[in-house]
Amino acid sequence: MKTRPSSLESVTCWRAKFMEAFFSHVLRGTIDVSSDRRLCDQRFSPLLHSSRHVRQLTICNMLQGATELVAEPNRRVLETLASSLHTLKFRHLLFSDVAAQQSLRQLLHQLIHHGAVSQVSLYSWPVPESALFILILTMSAGFWQPGPGGPPCRLCGEASRGRATSRNEGSLLLGSRRPRRDAAERCAAALMATRRKSETKQMPRAAPATRVTRRSTHESLIASGTDLKRGLHPPATSHEASGTKRPPSTLAATSSASASSSTASSKRAPANSAPQPKPLKRFKRAAGKKGPRARQGSGAESEDLYDFVFIVAGEKEDGEEMEIGEVACGALDGSDPSCLGLPALEASQRFRSISTLELFTVPLSTEAALTLCHLLSSWVSLESLTLSYNGLGSNIFRLLDSLRALSGQAGCRLRALHLSDLFSPLPILELTRAIVRALPLLRVLSIRVDHPSQRDNPAVPGNAGAPSHIIGDEEIPENCLEQLEMGFPRGAQPAPLLCSVLKASGSLQQLSLDSATFASPQDFGLVLQTLKEYNLALKRLSFHDMNLADCQSEVLFLLQNLTLQEITFSFCRLFEKRPAQFLPEMVAAMKGNSTLKGLRLPGNRLGNAGLLALADVFSEDSSSSLCQLDISSNCIKPDGLLEFAKRLERWGRGAFGHLRLFQNWLDQDAVTAREAIRRLRATCHVVSDSWDSSQAFADYVSTM
Repeated sequence: MKTRPSSLESVTCWRAKFMEAFFSHVLRGTIDVSSDRRLCDQRFSPLLHSSRHVRQLTICNMLQGATELVAEPNRRVLETLASSLHTLKFRHLLFSDVAAQQSLRQLLHQLIHHGAVSQVSLYSWPVPESALFILILTMSAGFWQPGPGGPPCRLCGEASRGRATSRNEGSLLLGSRRPRRDAAERCAAALMATRRKSETKQMPRAAPATRVTRRSTHESLIASGTDLKRGLHPPATSHEASGTKRPPSTLAATSSASASSSTASSKRAPANSAPQPKPLKRFKRAAGKKGPRARQGSGAESEDLYDFVFIVAGEKEDGEEMEIGEVACGALDGSDPSCLGLPALEASQRFRSISTLELFTVPLSTEAALTLCHLLSSWVSLESLTLSYNGLGSNIFRLLDSLRALSGQAGCRLRALHLSDLFSPLPILELTRAIVRALPLLRVLSIRVDHPSQRDNPAVPGNAGAPSHIIGDEEIPENCLEQLEMGFPRGAQPAPLLCSVLKASGSLQQLSLDSATFASPQDFGLVLQTLKEYNLALKRLSFHDMNLADCQSEVLFLLQNLTLQEITFSFCRLFEKRPAQFLPEMVAAMKGNSTLKGLRLPGNRLGNAGLLALADVFSEDSSSSLCQLDISSNCIKPDGLLEFAKRLERWGRGAFGHLRLFQNWLDQDAVTAREAIRRLRATCHVVSDSWDSSQAFADYVSTM
């Protein structure tokens, strides 16, 4: 099938992996089942036979496979998938018609609400279609409302016999009493109402979904009975929903901050619509009983790729169009909340929802971000959330408010948050403090910002601050963080802010700092001293792409720490200065440390001399218990590695369990390298590769 599993994927059962890939290829039509008489047997269904082995399913392009799976001949296939499938992935989605979205609605309802799917991931969607994106989000959050003209759900009919009326199902999302809605709720409701009305109009002719303009949105809302000039009720807060009162001043500040950030986001958000593409070829339906079938895989796939590339390249702004989020948050600000589709939310039934949501490279427009935040505020079953390069901008403040509201919900299970983006309106340390304050029960936090925020440069005009309730100066309460990973943009970071996070994280077991820069070695020493005093449970510490050439005393301080079990210095320029003096001091510190189990030193230009000095850690007079050593990308030659192996043999001890030698200069003398690796494998497990060292000429010149 020409399928190569990812190198990062751990395959435990190759038979199940093969059957899973076979299922996907048959479903998409990239395998011609008519060419094999066994697959064409009318008594045999390839999809049904392989469906019980499918653990993850990927839907691509124009939702290929969704229509086939919900077809009546494949009912048993879908029932089997509902019990076996755990992960649903969407990649490179394109514009889809109403019929495809209706099929996807039924598929998600069966796999999530009545199935075992616990994770939904979206990858690489440069121009998200609002209706389709919101459909996936709401279905993943457990909300279900049959589409116009869609068949009734057989499983819902069976379950409703012993079920009370679903009129108050929306109370799980909106509260036990009818609350006053905020802008996010009004926006999400308007979007759902607009999408349903558009689907109702287009269902008879099954035409592609059109873009929503300012005029069409306005007319559709008026046609549904919406008055754009009614008074606006004050927004409800999480305090009101829980029955507690909030001071009027705080409420006013929150409302004004939300309104200002909403207006700024609406003005800054680019037009997210693209020209409607021509209808593409669709793969033929995969029936339950297989018969002769024409092969359409390569041609349709190439056409999908062609249209996908030029849809993205041809995207342009249209001055007359307006995003639905701007309508919902601007033109509809004066409307009555009860008329903006909220009855549809309350009429929606609440079913089982997923526990893991991942959005990778999916730009979130204003309405998409508002909908996501609105759903997150009550998504108590969510355990892990990943938002990677979504262009949140100032919508990060709405995200923080929704996470704070979610944290106040009884039964909140969110324990892992992974957040990365090119830019952030908040400096990364202030953003980290805000997240930790909003989610004190969080266990895993991974945050990365590639470029400095405007607040890092006070000279930038129009640099407005964040809401005061988000970046307050009060101390961070004690939290439950066990793993903290931070990727910093360029520029010196204030050590006191990082120390305040570390002081409040007494349960921290793993800390990773990537590209962190401090004003002086003293600031770095302050961070390390905080770790020693407040983070007594810390076991793993990692530094990547940090200049520690002037912090040799601080490195020795770490190597003498008797609580750490694993330390990583990756591309940290450790031996750039005073290597002859620093190496013996480093070896002496490691020889006296009996708790350190793993040391990773990739990319530090250790060289042959440094490797031979490091061999003394395993001498007879050493109390070190080091069992994992990573010396990849360290300019090590075959003769030095051979001498290192001989010294370990001379001391007669199994030095460590794993030795990593990736990207060293072992190809300069293949015979000597093979002999060195043969000797090393007698005492440890060696992992190496066949790397062409001629590519590292610049590195070689710098170490001459």
